[in-house]
Amino acid sequence: MVERTELERYLSDALCVNQFKDYGPNGLQVEGRPRVQRLMGGVTASRALIEQALDWRADALLVHHGLFWRGQDGRLTGWLRQRVGLLLGADLNLLAYHLPLDAHPEWGNNAALGARLGWVADQRLGEQQLVFAGALPQALSAEGLQQQLQAALQRPVTLLPGDGRPLRRVAWCTGGAQGYFEAAIEAGADAFVTGEMSEPQLHLARETGVAFYACGHHASERYGVQALGAHLAQRFALDWQFCDLDNPA
Repeated sequence: MVERTELERYLSDALCVNQFKDYGPNGLQVEGRPRVQRLMGGVTASRALIEQALDWRADALLVHHGLFWRGQDGRLTGWLRQRVGLLLGADLNLLAYHLPLDAHPEWGNNAALGARLGWVADQRLGEQQLVFAGALPQALSAEGLQQQLQAALQRPVTLLPGDGRPLRRVAWCTGGAQGYFEAAIEAGADAFVTGEMSEPQLHLARETGVAFYACGHHASERYGVQALGAHLAQRFALDWQFCDLDNPA
């Protein structure tokens, strides 16, 4: 068991929260009971995930995508009121870490995805150094890397194939990081792996020859929370469970 304040302080220091400019608050988003023994993790603080945490009698919920984002008007109505109401009614803590969890070199989404694929980053790119890059263990075709990603993630992966060159260097950034494709191209990557794609990426892949892979936002960001939660469970002797709610996006 750990005091909530100690857990939040540890996470803030370990994830270097104060170093990031983010789209929403990182840390404790909804305050619940003062002590934590049972910790559940998931990607997004949806109503379904909160209900799973309640069924498991969790003391705290650890997520990558929290409830509050820049641009919201602050009113607790509709779906947001329902989620917050469930948390407050059960005295359940909600801890959310966005960019700090993407970037962490050991427990972050990028590091955890790289580890799952056998990739080691030797370079960091882009704003706030969120993009990882490194040499592939062996050169692959564009289709070969697509197959590797699909096997690791257990879901279809969209490929924009580039010019057919052998892929030797890969850059990756989980989630909605398609805007970093140009930084990956400029850094000499043969392929860029992320969660989502937008209309411009097709043209950039065709015109630069660099392959682009969209793996799904949710699918690419399942592993950071798992790595961080496992670490916390070991450090503080917590009961830990990860809940993966399927999301095709």
